[in-house]
Amino acid sequence: MNSPTDMGTSTPLPEGDVVALLLEQHTRIRELFSRVSAAQGDNKKEAFDALRALLAVHEAGEELVVRPAAKKAAGAREADARNAEEKEASEVLRKLEGMDVSSPEFDATLAEFEQAVDDHATHEEREEFPALISECSTDERQKMGARLRRAEHLAPTHPHPSAAGNPTMLALAGPFAAMMDKAKDAIGR
Repeated sequence: MNSPTDMGTSTPLPEGDVVALLLEQHTRIRELFSRVSAAQGDNKKEAFDALRALLAVHEAGEELVVRPAAKKAAGAREADARNAEEKEASEVLRKLEGMDVSSPEFDATLAEFEQAVDDHATHEEREEFPALISECSTDERQKMGARLRRAEHLAPTHPHPSAAGNPTMLALAGPFAAMMDKAKDAIGR
């Protein structure tokens, strides 16, 4: 994979830069959406589980690491808009978790969800990330990247053990919520 570049230049971002990591995650998220859409049966469920895990890490990282810096760099209005989009996405994801992955309803909802996630990523790439690059030092972005990496390596790929097989826990927390909690813990609330 090519190294992501500074949003306004062709200069590669340093390895470990939070913007570079988020751009790499955007690429992987888009690839996973394609895998889920193309797969069937157990392969579709596994691809969806991988997508949910990456989205949990990505959203937790943005909420806890990126948004505080983005509020200063791009303004509270921009950061709040991205947070609102992520909240809506979490609700749709919880709905998807309750569906049969082989159903036409799942495919239709997934397609709408994919478009919303792609629109969200595009806003970040055009608005938020350039502001972070211009307003945060390389060292600051490296530190944010290190926090994001901690969560990425510790993110679960399966539902939380206390929720697995327990319909009451699934209804209350949902697998995505459990993954978000784990990612937030790894980042260090």
